[in-house]
Amino acid sequence: MSEQARRRPHKPYRRPQKDPVRMLAFEALRAVDERDAYANLVLPPLLRKAREKGDFDGRDAALATELVYGTLRRQGTYDAIISACVDRPLREVDPPVLDVLSLGAHQLLGTRIPTHAAVSASVELARVVLGDGRAKFVNAVLRKISQQDLDAWVAQVAPPYDDDAEDHLAVVHSHPRWVVSALWDSLGGGRAGIEDLLEADNERPEVTLVARPGRSTTEELAAATETLPGRWSPYALRMTEGGEPGAIEAVKEGRAGVQDEGSQLVAIALANAPLEGSDTRWLDGCAGPGGKAALLGALAAERGAFLLASEKQQHRARLVERALAGNPGPYQVITADGTRPAWRPGSFDRILMDVPCSGLGALRRRPEARWRRRPEDLDGFAPLQRALLTEALSAVRVGGVVGYATCSPHLAETRVVVDDVLKKVGGAELIDARPLLPGVPALGDGPDVQLWPHLHGTDAMYLALLRRTA
Repeated sequence: MSEQARRRPHKPYRRPQKDPVRMLAFEALRAVDERDAYANLVLPPLLRKAREKGDFDGRDAALATELVYGTLRRQGTYDAIISACVDRPLREVDPPVLDVLSLGAHQLLGTRIPTHAAVSASVELARVVLGDGRAKFVNAVLRKISQQDLDAWVAQVAPPYDDDAEDHLAVVHSHPRWVVSALWDSLGGGRAGIEDLLEADNERPEVTLVARPGRSTTEELAAATETLPGRWSPYALRMTEGGEPGAIEAVKEGRAGVQDEGSQLVAIALANAPLEGSDTRWLDGCAGPGGKAALLGALAAERGAFLLASEKQQHRARLVERALAGNPGPYQVITADGTRPAWRPGSFDRILMDVPCSGLGALRRRPEARWRRRPEDLDGFAPLQRALLTEALSAVRVGGVVGYATCSPHLAETRVVVDDVLKKVGGAELIDARPLLPGVPALGDGPDVQLWPHLHGTDAMYLALLRRTA
């Protein structure tokens, strides 16, 4: 070592600085990865805790939310880009390192954060949560990513559309290939429609409120927060500027709630389906977590009808009880398995079976679900969906109506289930659901209804209405 080098003072070690926003985003992503948690359940308590500690203001909360959801929505695209910038398969990159890289990639490619700030903040986060050694790796990868914008990277890492259309769309729009294929089959049509749908899946959805009839009004909610009317439901309001719905008095008291407009339309359509004879006993056979049950309960109360809300899982049944608390009409919540009914055949005039499903219709709200689900999962849901619909048709009286609903547009969970059960059970017929969604466009050939994010601004809810004939 030269005399000059010996005399040069050592640069003091600088401790990494904790950035509360990026630390919280990283913590949320680790929970999603390690515990199979959902971001929409993990993030609110983390934000609340940060606000209580005084670490966060409104802008910080908005940035943390964007970092988490933006990273999860574009995870597939970012994985392809990161893969092009590392010298090993992604499966050999430690998951916490990959989370930091993904957060950094989103800041570089999906936000307006300046390049130098995105890189330096991500490297600082890496120093805190990974250590200085791995922070150097993060720095090197992010500097490579920063050399091109998103469009240039996508052009590099996605196969040409003409060579492999599904794989191209999967990389460009950050969906697993099998999901792209399934959605395209359900939607039909050409390239434009599926691209519009995949883009809509990656947009942040508006918060939609429901004013439960007889308990609250849209006028009351509009006076409490900045909103626009719902597109289709007479009980809906859209919080276009964001905000905290839990701070609204009617929501606190359970007289109103947060509910996607597609979910509202399913309940309304069932409630308005034409009946002959009695209309006094309604059943929500898969009632958890309670949003549809609360709306059905309010609509039933207006007619003096009784609602039985049944939910198999006890903790979800408690959520249903909370949602229905204060309902003005008669109701009861029970913990029961809809495939082994706790009621006699022919007991109900109207039944809603919103069955467990893959959740592919709610990818806007739960973007991580697209990476968590596998095609074989549908095989697990299929017997349960058929059993629940079969038992619902047994539980409804002759002339009564069953609504079969899923938050999935996958044909294996929608029309295939309904067709199979109708062939097996007999004594039931499909009725046209489209007139029961007045004003809603692009409902297809019927008689069932499939809603779409890009066409209707709702989750991709499916509804078939079946009348018992014998």
